[in-house]
Amino acid sequence: MQDASALFESLHPLEIKVLTALGAQPAHAQSPLREEPLAQATGLEPSQISMAIGWLLAKSLIRVEQEVVHTSVSLTDVGEHYFEKYAPIERILSVLKHGQQTEKRLTIQDIQSHEGLEPTEMSSAIGVLKKEGAIRIVAGGFVEATGVASRTAESLRTLLQQLHGGTRDLSTFAEPMREVVKQYAVKRGNAREPFRLDDRPDRAYVLTPEGEAIQSLLKDGVVEEVSQLTPELLKDGSWRTKRFRKYSISLRPPRTAVGKHHPYREFLDQVKYKLVGMGFQEMRGSLVETEFWNMDSLYMPQFHPARAIHDVYFVKEPSYARTAPEPFLDRVAAAHENGGDTGSSGWGYSYDRERAKRLVLRSQGTAVSARTLASTPLVPGKYFSIARCFRYDQVDATHSPDFFQVEGIVIGPDINFRVLLGLLDLFAREMAQAKESRFLPAYFPFTEPSVELHVRHPRLGWMELGGAGLFRPEVTVPLGVDVPVIAWGLGLDRMAMVALGIHDIRDLFSADLELIRTTRSPL
Repeated sequence: MQDASALFESLHPLEIKVLTALGAQPAHAQSPLREEPLAQATGLEPSQISMAIGWLLAKSLIRVEQEVVHTSVSLTDVGEHYFEKYAPIERILSVLKHGQQTEKRLTIQDIQSHEGLEPTEMSSAIGVLKKEGAIRIVAGGFVEATGVASRTAESLRTLLQQLHGGTRDLSTFAEPMREVVKQYAVKRGNAREPFRLDDRPDRAYVLTPEGEAIQSLLKDGVVEEVSQLTPELLKDGSWRTKRFRKYSISLRPPRTAVGKHHPYREFLDQVKYKLVGMGFQEMRGSLVETEFWNMDSLYMPQFHPARAIHDVYFVKEPSYARTAPEPFLDRVAAAHENGGDTGSSGWGYSYDRERAKRLVLRSQGTAVSARTLASTPLVPGKYFSIARCFRYDQVDATHSPDFFQVEGIVIGPDINFRVLLGLLDLFAREMAQAKESRFLPAYFPFTEPSVELHVRHPRLGWMELGGAGLFRPEVTVPLGVDVPVIAWGLGLDRMAMVALGIHDIRDLFSADLELIRTTRSPL
């Protein structure tokens, strides 16, 4: 047991008030006090009570005797919207009822379009209504109301009305209502729900044996504690009867939060400064590209699987560019169909010039390099681009549909594959701050030979950073370049994960102020 007198001397006035309140209870070991009665007995604010209890628990002067978790229910912004505009399940029933009155038959797509519902909202509501027998889907895909009342729709309307603008304990609802609340409460991965559940622990505290020993000292009376020696105390001599709060130089001072760049933005800027310092010139390009620059000019055939809707995002409006780049369109078309002047036999298919004008979100930074090759670049020359790209992907710790690539090309008569490998190794060490890197053979339609760069992440293991290679003549010759060109496109997001010590790619775009303040770029 710690020395009681030393513990007594370390007590804060807030702790003394809580100990006094607990000690004043008759048979206090059998009569634990919760935070609310403690606040009433001491006259302290709830935040002060919580702070004092935390200190006393750390000193083992009190312990938790009882704990009950209360779950409160409130409406989310989605719930408030449903209160005003009705929930999807109610709106579907209303539309079907109106359709029957007007003898108009509706499909699921008709209802979704009419009500402007999200696909997830629509599928969830239809599933519940079918399970309850409130609707049926008949031949032709038409949806009909059966006339059976939907208990879920009625319960949702009641709950929305009772919770509008307020909060209630979950236990105050009947069991069927509680099940509906849980079914439509916000969950991980599904934030678009009307109800929010918040767990609030309700604890009751009693004195420990150590606390009782300290409390016995308090019975002799507590001398008023002061934190400053003022002229008034010196003048009247009252300082002799005061207890001065001890001063500790071991306490950490409050941290001053100064303004700083987001760590990922700082990393991107430093990558740019390093490349400029190495003599590279920056390339720029649009986020929206035509299929011609994004794929065709890179010798990717128009039947390549990367053009499927599951990999590339197509622009809805406008869908096509007004013009195609000439004379490059004819040269690239010839390279695809029969090789043109490249010495190749081409892909051997009929090239669609209209499709070349189809607009997509840029899926690779190499599109910027293609535009640069077509704009009479310096020979020899070195170029780079920090390009934001978009590809359909499942989001996890190392994948995102929105990412940055560092794209680069080096043009010159003496450029070869060995130069490329040296540059990739330099990037792995200098930009990703990787301790280990390796090269693996790869295939890309626009480079031969091709290689992938992998680095070892301290927690996630080996990660691919991107691809590189020597541009094929089918790429360079139609764009007006007749000397070797090496190119690479590396994932900056994954580079940053290694360099910043981040284990989830989503943290690169975090708004968490604590993470932003404590993460520093090592470049």
